[in-house]
Amino acid sequence: MRKLELKEGWTLNRSAATDEIKAVVPGSVYTDLLREGKMADPFFKDNEDAALKLMEEDYEYVCRFRCPEEFLKEDAAELVCQGLDTLAELFLNGRAVGKADNMHRTWVYDIKEVLKEENELRILFRSPLKFIREAYAKAPTRGSEDAMPGFVHIRKAHCMFGWDWGAHLPDAGIFRPIFIRAFSKARLSEVEILQEHEGGRAALRLRPAVVYCGKEDAASLKAEIEIKAPDGKTTTALHALQEAPFSAEIENPRLWWPRGYGEQPLYGIKVTLKEGEEILDEWSARVGLRTLTVSTEKDEWGSEFAFTVNGTKIFSMGADYIPEDHLLGRVNRDTTRELIKKAAFANFNTLRVWGGGYYPDDWFFDLCDEYGILVWQDFMFACAMYDLTPEFEESIRAEFSDNIIRIRHHACLGLMCGNNEMELFTASRNWVTKDSEVRDYLVMYEYILPKMMKELAPQVFYWPASPSSGGSFDDPSAENRGDVHYWDVWHGSKPFTEYRKFYFRFVSEFGFQSFPAEKTVEAFTDDEEDKNIFSYIFERHQRNGAANGKIMNYMQQTYRYPTDFSVLIYASQLLQAQAIRYGVEHFRRYRGRCMGAVIWQLNDCWPVASWSSVDYCGRLKALHYYARRFFAPLMVSCEEEGELSVGVPLNQLPRQIPQSVRFCVANETMAASEVILFWEVRDAKGRILRQEREELRAEALSSCWTERVRLPELDRFREYVSYRIEKDGETVSEGTVLFTSPKYFRYEKPALSLTQKGDEITVSSDRYAGSVEIQNADEDLVLSDNYFDLNGGEKTVRILSGRAEGLKVKSVYDIR
Repeated sequence: MRKLELKEGWTLNRSAATDEIKAVVPGSVYTDLLREGKMADPFFKDNEDAALKLMEEDYEYVCRFRCPEEFLKEDAAELVCQGLDTLAELFLNGRAVGKADNMHRTWVYDIKEVLKEENELRILFRSPLKFIREAYAKAPTRGSEDAMPGFVHIRKAHCMFGWDWGAHLPDAGIFRPIFIRAFSKARLSEVEILQEHEGGRAALRLRPAVVYCGKEDAASLKAEIEIKAPDGKTTTALHALQEAPFSAEIENPRLWWPRGYGEQPLYGIKVTLKEGEEILDEWSARVGLRTLTVSTEKDEWGSEFAFTVNGTKIFSMGADYIPEDHLLGRVNRDTTRELIKKAAFANFNTLRVWGGGYYPDDWFFDLCDEYGILVWQDFMFACAMYDLTPEFEESIRAEFSDNIIRIRHHACLGLMCGNNEMELFTASRNWVTKDSEVRDYLVMYEYILPKMMKELAPQVFYWPASPSSGGSFDDPSAENRGDVHYWDVWHGSKPFTEYRKFYFRFVSEFGFQSFPAEKTVEAFTDDEEDKNIFSYIFERHQRNGAANGKIMNYMQQTYRYPTDFSVLIYASQLLQAQAIRYGVEHFRRYRGRCMGAVIWQLNDCWPVASWSSVDYCGRLKALHYYARRFFAPLMVSCEEEGELSVGVPLNQLPRQIPQSVRFCVANETMAASEVILFWEVRDAKGRILRQEREELRAEALSSCWTERVRLPELDRFREYVSYRIEKDGETVSEGTVLFTSPKYFRYEKPALSLTQKGDEITVSSDRYAGSVEIQNADEDLVLSDNYFDLNGGEKTVRILSGRAEGLKVKSVYDIR
């Protein structure tokens, strides 16, 4: 099989313009126009409006290329398009060769009769805006009001038309590789790999699928199977193709584990299709040897929901992943690697790929295999109703097949899920306009998809929706079974302590907003007038309604009113971090009952106020450092009683506020740990007033509690509790807790100072300093720890990336 990737010689034409500009493929219309100076930065100020208007037009990509003579001699020639976004018409040498209308598919066109030595390929992309307007006028099928009307009618990333964190920027173009494939006799179309594990052995069953050129004839064909172990040892076996499926046994396999539970060894698999000594085609992949499913067994509370790897139930810790950029041409293996590295830095072992974007590139799954991050993969449906017409069914069946086959072999693939929030909204008839939409929901997610999953990926767990209790509109948000999206904190304006009222089995969405770093804000503003969270420009970069006001509402409940813009951003990020910490620590304390805490959301696709822990420019918010601590494999937390947990209004009488502490050590490792818990009552100067010590044994994959200690004499306005655990003489987890709101605690001004030596920064304080932030001038410093509490004294952190120039430091005391 011969392959010619079309990467060079592309140009882009706009229907309303006569000039031709250079294009980069893979890429997109917006990235080409921006690079060539034909449009302004769509993320700056309100340039989004002008960028959106550009998509009222059609765009044509043209590639002139020479085809080597040997390609023309092959019996078959195909044009393979792995990513066309979205409404495309293709012409080769003046002849129409096909159309496309689904960005989630791989499109293949027969071009044998059209291909020549010198060729011109034209791909015309029609306006997505005109299409959805016309489609909506004919059939007003509804969906999220955050997106443009009609978005449900096009198989294109929904969030391109707007979301409650996304802009209206429906980019277009050739966003994945496009190539000529020529072959004779036969080629490999796919290889199914199934695993069976028993008695310390792994048995692989491989079934190649072959496409024949002309009459099917497998008798003369052979398949060579090469398996390369992680240590480089290679075994090879030759089989007659007719004998498929082929079996290969691996003694003492090195098992793949999620991050924190073991290593991530990967075996190389190569299948070579041969006729005699002639190589017809090759297929290769890396696989991790493991068993992986989701346990939904019944238990004393209901039914559990737990990823189970190699027989071990995993507590999922991570976040929801959305498209990395509104401009698809900017996303590549390197940008994704940086994001996955940041996820690993925060001790994530799980990412949920949200269903309103697009199926990630192959490299996303490769990287998750390498880093040991489980992937919850939604199919691309979110917050919308759909009409299951024959044409739509044909399109989505091809989409399902392409993507299931493409990613099913990955070690990281934990489950595939039918949709985002559609069982919930269909059950409540939120966007339902006719009864047939309810019927079509069940057909799509509870008939077509499970049937195709069983056929194409029988070893990959399927879940009908998120949230769900298992389908059929049976209480999709039940607390004691399935997964939930919990939004009473934030959307429901409930206090952080509300998390402690629930014992969900698996939380696949919960979140809290904050503002991005000030340097990121400067990416979309150009004057001080814009640097006001209620300014026109700032609110254009806030897509969740009146959410800036909501942040301030929560702020008045928690902190004093910040009078400086940079301090306001800092305070908003602390709010977000504290809110999510409240939830995660609670869920981890009840491991076994709850088996997953997946935060909304990891990343942004443009500079915006949102729920992300990493902003669009890659800067880490306070939440990301907090996550590194509350997702630590061995973590101590304090379940305190005080003003916040009791919830008695400030001026209500009688006002009896119980004060107590109870500590929990969560051990998400495969071995028991002997630890020593130290905790102290301190005053605002950090001086120890009372000190306690307790030895604990934290069993593997469990959480253990101490007895509750009452502290009726503690002055909650001037005193607090610090705590930490030591293992083998080293502090592995620590924190502090207040018994009143931070705005009422009488912090004393700390004399914070920084010293740098090589790749280390030492911060010192003469008294208690909460959530100490160390930052450089570019606000892109990544440290081994940040936003931590200091009980006086000093702490040294390592510089992991960024230049230590213009260093500055602040603490909660500065929120005033």
